[in-house]
Amino acid sequence: MTTEFDVLVIGSGAAGLTCALNLAQHFHVGVLSKADLSAGSTAWAQGGIAAVLEPGDTFESHIEDTMVAGAGLNHRDIVEFVVENAPAAIERLAEIGVPFNEGGTERWHLTREGGHSHRRIVHVDDATGWAVQQALEKAAAASPNITLLPDRVGIDLVTSRHGERYSGDGHVWGVYALDRATGRVETLTARATVLATGGAGRTYLFSTAPRGATGDGIAMAWRAGCRVANMEFMQFHPTCLYNLEVKNFLITEAVRGEGGHLKLPPGVPGGGERFMPRFDPRAELAPRDIVARAIDHEIKRLGLDYVHLDISHREPEFVKHHFPNIYEKLLGLGIDMTKAPIPVVPAQHYTCGGVVIDRDGRTDLPGLYAAGEVSHSGLHGANRLASNSLLECFVFGEAAAKHITASWDGLASPPPIRAWDESRVTDSDEEVVIKQNWTEIRRFMWNYVGIVRTTKRLERAQHRIKLLTGEVEDFYGHFRVTPDLIELRNLLTAADLIVRSALRRHESRGLHYTLDYPQPSSSAEDTVLIP
Repeated sequence: MTTEFDVLVIGSGAAGLTCALNLAQHFHVGVLSKADLSAGSTAWAQGGIAAVLEPGDTFESHIEDTMVAGAGLNHRDIVEFVVENAPAAIERLAEIGVPFNEGGTERWHLTREGGHSHRRIVHVDDATGWAVQQALEKAAAASPNITLLPDRVGIDLVTSRHGERYSGDGHVWGVYALDRATGRVETLTARATVLATGGAGRTYLFSTAPRGATGDGIAMAWRAGCRVANMEFMQFHPTCLYNLEVKNFLITEAVRGEGGHLKLPPGVPGGGERFMPRFDPRAELAPRDIVARAIDHEIKRLGLDYVHLDISHREPEFVKHHFPNIYEKLLGLGIDMTKAPIPVVPAQHYTCGGVVIDRDGRTDLPGLYAAGEVSHSGLHGANRLASNSLLECFVFGEAAAKHITASWDGLASPPPIRAWDESRVTDSDEEVVIKQNWTEIRRFMWNYVGIVRTTKRLERAQHRIKLLTGEVEDFYGHFRVTPDLIELRNLLTAADLIVRSALRRHESRGLHYTLDYPQPSSSAEDTVLIP
């Protein structure tokens, strides 16, 4: 079955829905989600959105904070573009109903997070992403020009090679997607396609990312012929709850921003004492890469399972008011954060690299755009500054929509496209292969391609990737596609891109730290991979 839209948006988070809402004024837009519309990373975001909104703060200060965190790899023109468009993006979110916390004398309450020189994080308690997601979904559902298509798993982009008449320009005309309900593969076509599929966090054993963050858009774009850049820069959030049952509950940056201290647990040398001042003069407010490496160092040095994040010295009502969702979640696990410290460990949190795009969200392939965590815009450099992630989604979601609208007359209608090859209809009775390979990838990526790396570890990971690639491609070529198989294939591609990028960077910079090259080089360049 083939369904045609004016524009197809793959992904239903902040970037995808922002783009769709801007396009829906003129075009019929299809929005795909591979599970529920709210299942992506946007709904999980706790902290907030960075923007210059306070008297005394400046665009230049926000730009400089972003550049410092990015360790010299940010593209300054892109940083300026995003930062200067941030206040307007916040206004538009407020207009569609996002209930940002109000301030006292100021319009909104602003908090401060690591790496920021001012209070500039606008938020909705400690569940900003959920509030944003709900407002965007409500607006999208109310638009007659937006068709929401949940439970569609993208397999591969439809390019000119899939046309009944072959064209070698690599033009993208949509996507082949598996409908979870029917088990059939649909052909969804459009004049323009926007990737908003998020990152690749689930390549790692411990991650704060949702279950679906398997690098789908990055892998599909790479296979179609797009350049991918800076995949070695995987951000590890310093403070994920350490709990044997709850694996990926994030303790927001704002806990440290509001005075939380990182301490060694009792029973070890220095137990109960803060350790961050030994690593950086900014202590708990240092950028995430520094804080994550410091925690990793102390855990390995002392043989710990976790360290403590303690905000119990603040007034109980202050803590409950600022972090109501975290407070309730922890209370249900037997931890009262107003009285006791929180056990935390670092966990993979954000993919700073991705599909190369320009200021308009355009990729290398005609007809294909990208926005949000799936992309490499140049905003984040070697390390993302806290609360710049949702901001990037809004600015580039709108930028892509504006360019598609302005270029519409030059975008041709899709040609006749070959249907998905249904000859592979054999069901496999070896699903255990998928589970085994998935687990193996995540474990060796955590052990060999984690917070601290070496060339030998990276080479070991690369060797395992080569072995698994043969297995997965053989499995993919002989059996009916399933959501788990599609994700495994993409996960392996994402892991390969991360390791290849890491092996090419012979220095330590930002989120990439290797014992073989512990110092930064004198020149800073993006790691660009070409298919």
